[in-house]
Amino acid sequence: MARKKPGVEPIVNLRGKKVALGPLRRDLVPLMHRWMNDFEVTQTLAVGRKPSTLEDQEAWYSARVGSKTERLFHVYRLPDFKPVGNCGLNGIDTQHGLAEFGIVIGEKDCWGKGYGTEACRLLLGYGFEVLGLHTIMLRAFGTNLGAVKAYERAGFKLTGRWREAVVFQGKRYDMIYMDCLASEFRG
Repeated sequence: MARKKPGVEPIVNLRGKKVALGPLRRDLVPLMHRWMNDFEVTQTLAVGRKPSTLEDQEAWYSARVGSKTERLFHVYRLPDFKPVGNCGLNGIDTQHGLAEFGIVIGEKDCWGKGYGTEACRLLLGYGFEVLGLHTIMLRAFGTNLGAVKAYERAGFKLTGRWREAVVFQGKRYDMIYMDCLASEFRG
């Protein structure tokens, strides 16, 4: 797994108290590969529970470099700058001021510590204040109630449900839709 050299901080674009966000790095592709092959990590992601090759992750990374409709970041835990996940805005529509939020905290020992909530707030602030977006939305599996609560703490509000749209371990659950408006966001 790729690690930063002692005493050398990665490039950071946004910094909070618990996490910092910085640009995607090619040397972290093997780490993302590990996350995407941990079915406990991917169970609530659109990729689902399927094996991913290193080539899959390299192709994913290459497809995003220079994208005009995505702004993706690594999430680093502070103060040690350990990479713990990724987050980003996808499908950025500058005409209407819209984007979709996504996040994964791949390091399971970092779950439940507020890192995702703070990364979410930092990214919302970036989307509204830097990109000038009006609305940022997300979709979450109804099985992922901890994430839904974190999204609410970050500023998202429930907008609707697609009833029984997701199958998880043989049972049907709702797909939850949430959004945050620039006028409602308090960074």
